[in-house]
Amino acid sequence: MGNDMREISVRAMLEGREQSLSAHASRSTTSKGRKLTESRSPLRTEFQRDRDRIIHTKAFRRLNHKTQVFISPLGDHYTTRLTHTLEVSQIARTIARALNLNEDLTEAIALGHDMGHTPFGHVGEEVIGELIPGGFRHNHQSLRIIDILEKSGQGLNLTYEVRMGIKLHSKPRSDIFRKDLLDDLTLEGQAVRISDAIAYLNHDIGDAIRAGILKEEDLPPQATKVLGKKKSNRINTMVTDIVESSALLFPKDNSPPNLTFGDGILETFTLLRNFMFEEVYLPVSSGEESTKSKEILTFLFSHFEKNPDQIPSEYWIRDESITQMVVDYVSGMTDRYALRTAENLRPGITGEAFSRII
Repeated sequence: MGNDMREISVRAMLEGREQSLSAHASRSTTSKGRKLTESRSPLRTEFQRDRDRIIHTKAFRRLNHKTQVFISPLGDHYTTRLTHTLEVSQIARTIARALNLNEDLTEAIALGHDMGHTPFGHVGEEVIGELIPGGFRHNHQSLRIIDILEKSGQGLNLTYEVRMGIKLHSKPRSDIFRKDLLDDLTLEGQAVRISDAIAYLNHDIGDAIRAGILKEEDLPPQATKVLGKKKSNRINTMVTDIVESSALLFPKDNSPPNLTFGDGILETFTLLRNFMFEEVYLPVSSGEESTKSKEILTFLFSHFEKNPDQIPSEYWIRDESITQMVVDYVSGMTDRYALRTAENLRPGITGEAFSRII
């Protein structure tokens, strides 16, 4: 009995600390809850439990071998989907801490936001989207993994706030601060959403330079002048501006504001983001490895639609269509697993582009 009381007091102490957060922060005690009611943890808040559940999933572990931008690079220092996720978490937690938001909720959303990404990065998302009615969006697949696929079809039963933060983190190429895109997001979810863009812009610049696609002097002069020449300078400038600009909008008695850049940084951020789309993202998506990746994923999709009995039993859950099971299986593959599976099924399909890793 004594131990039980001490354990209960731990959670109560953590929940008590949340009361000192910003009036606009989310609190685990006022969460909209889970789809299925559960007994509460004696040692962790609800958002802490969600974070831990995400970390222990198969989908989270697979991020280590999924492409960020550059497909199967030879160097050891290119960003993977996992290192990207960790960078997003770090940046978002910095913003949340500075604005006195809920850091546990922020971390849970950040760690789970990209679990639905396909092999071969956005190239894979594009291919699968063309093969199924209604298209494919990795943020929706992240939610499907969390709600259905993990734990042999039971799902993780995460809180509403974490689920919505993951579902709504994706951004259009245009105005990423459009109000209608933020209405259902907590401020913690907004912190992850902008941190995702801050992280990928900056590490993708480094990877593009490493790959010989860019040189530092190719970056727009306004971007280096306003944001800084080094990755650390650019991230610090962006994060500081988000915190300072957003804090000014935090009245104590009004409805929660949206996180935002100041006008000067927003203009430069948009300039740099458009530059990366034109000079890196679009050219990479039409390169030799990307073209071969599209062929491989198209083949895998077709093969498993014709041979659903070869899909592992863990994907045979609920009353799903064969097409949906194929989507779940193929989109969940790592780059290496997709390549090896395709090569085993059709020797030679991976060609010269991937011969070094097969």
